[in-house]
Amino acid sequence: MASRTAPLRPGRFLPRDPRSEAPYRLTPQLVFRIGILGFLVLAAFAVLFVRLWALQVLSGTQFLRAAQNNQLRLLRTDAPRGPIKDRRGRVLVDNASVTAVIVWPADLPDKGAYAELRRLARILHVPLADITSQIEKHRGDPVAPVTVKEFVREPEARYLLEHQTEFPGMRLTNAYVRRYHHGDLAAQLLGYVGEISDLELKETHGYRAGDKIGQGGIEASFDKELRGQAGLNELRVDSLGRPTSPIELKEQPGAGYAVRLTLDAKLQQAAQRAIIDGINIAQENKNWYAKAGAIVALDPNDGAIRALASYPTYNPYVFTSRKKRELAPLIDANAATEADFPALNRAIAGVYPPGSTFKPVTALAAMQEHILSPWDSLPCVGQLTIDKQVFKNWDPFANSSMTLPTAIAQSCDTYFYNVGKRFYDLPPDRGQPLQKWAKTFGFGQPTGLDVGPEESGLLPTIKWKQETFTKKTDPTNWQIDRIWKSGDSVQLAIGQKDMLATPLQMARFYALLANGGKLVTPHVVADVEQPGPGNGPAAGALVLRRFNPPAKELNIDPNAIQVIREGLFGATHSALGTSSGVFGAFPIGIAGKTGTAERSLDVGSYSTHTNTSWWCGFGPFDDPASRKALVVCAVIENGGYGGEAAAPAALEVFEQNFGIKPTAAPETKQAD
Repeated sequence: MASRTAPLRPGRFLPRDPRSEAPYRLTPQLVFRIGILGFLVLAAFAVLFVRLWALQVLSGTQFLRAAQNNQLRLLRTDAPRGPIKDRRGRVLVDNASVTAVIVWPADLPDKGAYAELRRLARILHVPLADITSQIEKHRGDPVAPVTVKEFVREPEARYLLEHQTEFPGMRLTNAYVRRYHHGDLAAQLLGYVGEISDLELKETHGYRAGDKIGQGGIEASFDKELRGQAGLNELRVDSLGRPTSPIELKEQPGAGYAVRLTLDAKLQQAAQRAIIDGINIAQENKNWYAKAGAIVALDPNDGAIRALASYPTYNPYVFTSRKKRELAPLIDANAATEADFPALNRAIAGVYPPGSTFKPVTALAAMQEHILSPWDSLPCVGQLTIDKQVFKNWDPFANSSMTLPTAIAQSCDTYFYNVGKRFYDLPPDRGQPLQKWAKTFGFGQPTGLDVGPEESGLLPTIKWKQETFTKKTDPTNWQIDRIWKSGDSVQLAIGQKDMLATPLQMARFYALLANGGKLVTPHVVADVEQPGPGNGPAAGALVLRRFNPPAKELNIDPNAIQVIREGLFGATHSALGTSSGVFGAFPIGIAGKTGTAERSLDVGSYSTHTNTSWWCGFGPFDDPASRKALVVCAVIENGGYGGEAAAPAALEVFEQNFGIKPTAAPETKQAD
C-alpha cells in the first residue's frame, strides 16, 4: 500500500508533532519565567550602573587623590624647639641640625625587606631589633616614615646617598636634636626630649605617633610652648618609593617659643661643684657612704630659684646618641641603683629627716602658741629622761642653761626636747599645734614648684600613725605603734624619726625667716618669650607669659622671727656657733643652721646608721631685701655632721653669689 505521508513543506525543519495542537504558543508559565529572568538581568545592570556612577562621579575626586597619593609622600617636618635660657639670657639648651635616616614601611620591598634593614643596621651601627621594633610600633600607619637613626655621621650619610637605589623606601633628611651647651648642668631640671610613648599618646591630645616631646623637667612641663608648629613637605616617588622630584615645601614649620628661667648658670655651676666638694670633705672625714647630695638657692623675697643642683647627675646628650651603655643608669632599675639614681632630682624629690635645721620651725611654732618665751632659761645637758626614755644631746658634755637664741646657735637638743614635751602636754582640745604650724610653713605638701614632680615629704601626726600602723601593716605591734607617744613629739621637735622634708621645702621655710614672715612659691620659669634678634625683652623678644607668683603673708609675730634670726646669726658667728668656723670669716653676714639627721642605711645584707649633713641659711643678714639676697640649703647624704660637709658646700654658693672670698680659710667642725 502506498504511503499517505504528506510531503514536507519547504522551509520546515521538523514535521508537525501530532501530539501538540499548538507547539509554538507561549504559555503563561513560560511568560512568568521569562519575566523573572528579565527582571534579574535588569536589576544586575542597574546595580552595576549605580556603582559605576558612584565610583566615577560621586567619589571620582577622592579616588583621584588616592591615586596621586600613591605617587606622593607627605613629610611632616618637626619644628625647631624653642631655646631654654637662664635669667641673664645665656643659652642653656637649643637645637643642632643633623642628618637623619628614615624609612617608609609601605615602600620596603615585599622580598628582601629584612635583608635591607639588616644592612642598614650594620651601616648605621644601630641594633636591628631597634629598627624592627620601631616599624612594628608604627604598623597601624604604614605610610608614615620611621626614623632609623638621628645624628648620622658624614661617612655613613655619603655612603647611603651613593647607594640610595639599593635601599628602596629609605631616605636621608634633616632633623633637629637638642644641644646642651653646658653638659650636665641642671640636667634633671631641664629634662630631655624623646619619642612619645604609647601611654603618653593615649593621655595627651594634639600629638601623633613618632612625635618628639619633652620628657621630664622644663622640656616636659613647657612642651607645648617649646615644641612649635610642625611643617609639611611633599615628595613625589615611584612605585618603589624612590624620589622622583625635589622636596616641595607645603607648610612652613613654626619655631617654638623661648623659655627663660630664673636660674643663674654660673651659680648653678658653683652649686654642682659645691656638692662634689662637700662629698669629698665628708669622705676625708671617713664618711665613706657619702656619694650624693643637693643644693637649693633661691631669692627669699619672691621665690625665684637661682640654683637647683642634684648629684649624681648625667649628660642629657645620651638620649640623643642612643648609647645603651650610657643610658642604662637612666632607664634600667638595677643600673640606676648601682649608679645611685642619677636621674633623681634630689633637690625636689629627695626626702630626708631635716634634723636640727627643723628646730627654728619648732621654736617659731612654740612662740606663736605662747608655750615658750624666747628668754625662758631651759637646761642644756648631755641627756634628758622623759617618760623613762633617755634622749641624748649631740654634745654629751653640755651643762648650762640657755635662752632660745643661744639654744639655736649651739643647737642644743635637750632644750628642744623640753619644748617638744610642752607640745605633747597640751590638752587634747589644742590638737597638734606644732604640726599645724609646720603645715602652714609648707611642710608635708608640695611647694607648688612649676616644674615637677616634687615630693610632699612627711609630717607625722596622730591621724597618720593611726592610718599607717594597722593590724594588716603591723600585725605584731600595731596597737602600740599607732599611739602618739611623748617620744614622737620630742623627736619631731628636732626633726628626727618620721619627719621627712625636701631641700626645697627647707629653703622655702628659711626664706620666710629672711623676708619677715612671707611664704613664697618657688618657681624656676621667669617667662615665655617670642624670640627676637637678641637675648632679652630689651633686645626685641616679646614676652608672652610672665611668672611671678605672689608670696603669702602668714601674719607671724615679727618679734618671734627676729629672735630666731638672732639665733641663726649666732650659729654662724658666735664662738660656740655650730658653723662659725665656716662663715665667721666671710665678709658678708650670713645666718644659718646646721643639721645632722640620723638615718638607717641598708648596705648589702646588713643595716648601719649614718648621718645626713644639712645646712640652711641666708644672707646678707642685715639686708635680706637686697637684690643679691639669697637663701641656700645644702644636703650631703651620709655626709656626717652638718658643720663638716654641708656648711662648706653652702659657703661656696655664697662666694659665687657675692663674688667674694672669706678673709681666712674656713674651719669645719663636728657640730650638729
